[in-house]
Amino acid sequence: MNICPITYELFSGPGRYSEEGLKLLSRKLVALADLPYDAEEQRKEAVARSTKMSIQGVQLKLSARLDLKGQSFRIVDIGGRYILKPQSLLYPELPENEDLSMRLADAAGVEVPLHGMVFSKDGSRTYFIKRFDRYGRGRKMPVEDFAQLSGRSRETKYDSSMEQVAELVGRLCTFPVLENVRLLRFTLVNYLIGNEDAHLKNFSLIHRNGKTEIAPAYDLVNTTIALKNPTEEIALPIRGRKRKLSRSLFLDYYAMNRLQLAQKAVESVVAEIQAGIQKWEQLIDRSFLSEKMKASYREVIMKRRNVLGI
Repeated sequence: MNICPITYELFSGPGRYSEEGLKLLSRKLVALADLPYDAEEQRKEAVARSTKMSIQGVQLKLSARLDLKGQSFRIVDIGGRYILKPQSLLYPELPENEDLSMRLADAAGVEVPLHGMVFSKDGSRTYFIKRFDRYGRGRKMPVEDFAQLSGRSRETKYDSSMEQVAELVGRLCTFPVLENVRLLRFTLVNYLIGNEDAHLKNFSLIHRNGKTEIAPAYDLVNTTIALKNPTEEIALPIRGRKRKLSRSLFLDYYAMNRLQLAQKAVESVVAEIQAGIQKWEQLIDRSFLSEKMKASYREVIMKRRNVLGI
C-alpha cells in the first residue's frame, strides 16, 4: 500500500498519487508528472526568479500553474495559482513538516487551502499550496497581512503582540465576534503544533463574499523541531510573554479578557480542538517525516497539551 502525498490516504493503484488526490487538483487530471527539477535546481530557480515574483519570504518559493495538458506543475513568473516550496538547505524535512502541520490544523477546525506534496525528479518532495486569493480568470481577492494593516514592515513583523492582532480583528472584521472565535482556535493550534514563527505576516484578512474575515491559514511549520535551539514558544507575545505560557494565559486572559469571548464559546473551541486531536496520531503516522522527526513532533504536542490541559 502507498500513501498519497496529497490526501494521506492509503491506495494500492499505480503511480505516486491516489485518484482522489489527483481529483482534488483537477477532475481532468489522471496523472501527475514529477517536477522536472531536482531540489537544488528548484532553489536556484527560486533565487533567479525572486525579482520577478510577488511572493516573498525567507523560505524559497516558486510560483506555478497546473498544466492539464502536460499533467504537471509548470513554473511561471506571473499568474501562478500555486506556490511551491522545495527542500531547504537550512532546515531538514521542511516540506514534510509544513504539509503535516497544515493537516493537523485542518483537523482541529482551522481553515486551510488545498495543499500537498509533489515529487521532484530526484525523488525529493516539494510542498505545494493553492493560492486562496485567486479566482476566476486572473481575478484576485483583496488580502492584507497584519504587518501591512498595522504599518509594520518585513523587518518589524515581530514588533507586535497577540493583543494587537486581536485589536485589528475587532476593528476591521465584519463580524468580529465570529472572527475572535477563529482567532482563538488558530492561536491555540499554533501553540500546540509548535509553530513559534507566527508573526504579523503570517496572519491576513481577506475580503470575500461581501465580508472581511481572517484568511485561511498558511506557513504553518513546527519550528520547535525545525530549529536546533528554540528559545521561544510563540512569536508574538501574550501579556508580554513568549515562553512559560499557561492555560490561564490563553483561556482566561486572552480568550475571555482580551477577545471578550463567553466561557461557553471558549469551551466549545477547546472541545473542537480536542476532537480534532483524536485524528492527529494517524496523520503523524502517515506523514512523510522521518521516524525521528515524527517522535519529536509527538513530544512537542504532548508537552503543550499538558500545558493547556486538553
